[in-house]
Amino acid sequence: MSELILIPTPIADDLPLEPIAQSMLLTDALKEEVVLLVEEHKVARQRWLKWGLPREAIDKFQLYNEHTQGKLAAEIIKLLQSGKKVYLLSDCGLPAFCDPGQNLVDLCHKLGIKVSSSPFPNSIALAVALSGFSHSRFSFCGFVPVKEPERDQWIRLELKRSETLVWMETPYRLKKLLEDLIRTGTKREIFLGMDLGSQSEKLLRGSVSYLSKQLVDGEKREFVLVIGPL
Repeated sequence: MSELILIPTPIADDLPLEPIAQSMLLTDALKEEVVLLVEEHKVARQRWLKWGLPREAIDKFQLYNEHTQGKLAAEIIKLLQSGKKVYLLSDCGLPAFCDPGQNLVDLCHKLGIKVSSSPFPNSIALAVALSGFSHSRFSFCGFVPVKEPERDQWIRLELKRSETLVWMETPYRLKKLLEDLIRTGTKREIFLGMDLGSQSEKLLRGSVSYLSKQLVDGEKREFVLVIGPL
């Protein structure tokens, strides 16, 4: 099944790769249907070997960075559409977060290609990366107020901001939050990252009315909501 998978890597060179990410790459790296995208060949090679990953897979590395993304993005999308599984690793940190991979994630969402990630400890950064929204500037707005009329005023005021926005809310008010957004008439695209990093993870991106229709009545999940830029 075609899928773009982000693989966060340690910032410090002497730290090990996250165990689930290592297991995924040990299992898949040498498979014919798997594509490996790295930022810089030398750095990726050194870290790959240090993490005990198969040396033979290094020959499969393709460079995906600020210099190559323009000509490679369309080719990678075609590979995904043909059924390939693509792993995206940056030199260090979270791919697609303030990183050229953002454009690739965005294209995947627009074309209905599944996007996921191996575990990452910061749900805010992970949600922003998985959203695919442009985020050279974004704001973490915290939790939406509970009581009216403060809640409605807060939502409408925040929606006037042009940058990508990150909102938090409790699981049992997810449906209400989407209903509140629908009432504002906003046309901004929304990303909903639910149960990030777990087996029950669910990622949705689209209009707020589309997202609302995808939820099961009574569904309660931990989530981060990301609102695309104006």
